[in-house]
Amino acid sequence: MEVKLNSVHFNADQKLIEFVNKKVSKLDTFFDGIIKADVTLKVAKPETANNKVAELKLSIPATENLFAKKQADTFEEATDLAIDAMKKQLDKYKQKLKNK
Repeated sequence: MEVKLNSVHFNADQKLIEFVNKKVSKLDTFFDGIIKADVTLKVAKPETANNKVAELKLSIPATENLFAKKQADTFEEATDLAIDAMKKQLDKYKQKLKNK
């Protein structure tokens, strides 16, 4: 799976990039057919708390795209929340495939 990280209005440090890549790569264990993952990290209203946003978009076969967007105090926490939401979506998608 190809993981593409995009940081908006800031430069992500190497530690954050490695964290995101490691977490997103683990989604392969839930569903084998993931083609690409686009991760966007951005700061929403810099003067407020709970302002780090992680958006995760997965491209999977049959032109399906799954999307999760979460906001938290840190990019790591927001990424974890988005990954958890994506796991649930992948489970639902797998059930849908089984029922066809």
